[in-house]
Parts: sequence; C-alpha cells; structure tokens
Amino acid sequence: MRFEKAFKLMKKGEKVKLPSWGGYWYWDDEKQTVIIHTKDGEELDIRETQRVEYTLLNICSDEWIIADAQNCPQLGGEATFDFGEALKYLKRGFRLKRKMWIEEQYIWLQDKIIMTNICGVNMNWIASHSDALAEDWMFAE
Repeated sequence: MRFEKAFKLMKKGEKVKLPSWGGYWYWDDEKQTVIIHTKDGEELDIRETQRVEYTLLNICSDEWIIADAQNCPQLGGEATFDFGEALKYLKRGFRLKRKMWIEEQYIWLQDKIIMTNICGVNMNWIASHSDALAEDWMFAE
C-alpha cells in the first residue's frame, strides 16, 4: 500500500512496515508524531532520524504493509520479501537466503551471484523459476 494509506492506519493504531524490515513505525498520539521502532528494539521520533534521505525514500514506497506477529521480527515473526526486493539487497551487499534453505546456504553478489552451499563451497548460482517467484526471501545474517 502507499504511505498515505499506511499513515491513516497508523493514526488508527496500526503498526506498519516495509516487507524487509525487522521493526515497524507507529503513531504516538501523545507526541503527535511517527515513532520508528527499529529492528534492535530502539525507538526514535521520526523527526530525529539521522538518515533523512533513506527515511524519505521509504515514505515514497508503495509496498507498506501492516506489521504483525507473522511478518515482523520485533513482534515475533519473520521479515520476508520477493525476489525483486532480494535483487535490490544483493546489489547493496547483503547476503540472502530463502526461508526454506538451511542456515549455511545463502547467496551474495560479487561480479556474479554466488551461492555458498551447505559445505561452505562457493559456486555460481542461477535462480530457478520458483526462486524468482518466491516471496520468502530473507536476510542470511
């Protein structure tokens, strides 16, 4: 959903997030502001953000969802995302995996997409149809 709708839901008491986030945002009625609840459990007023460009880019997203106990680590769930988001994170240097993969198995980007398999061996990786259509991508670290 677009941020406009997410903001209206926050004003009604909902917590919202982007799919890959471990934390969430919510509206604090007393302070009359958005509170950022981070993946580490810290809270800060959105007006205190040190990464203004990042915060504004997030606000421009149309992928906002309601944060709940299934999709938000800070509420007891797991943050997962689709392959399109996975590619963005690979380009930013993150190591990723499918939820169904074992912990030692993940992919990362060097000059090609590399997979580290269960034996710790690095090899070139090509996404299967099911990998490309999957919505259970997550951070490996």
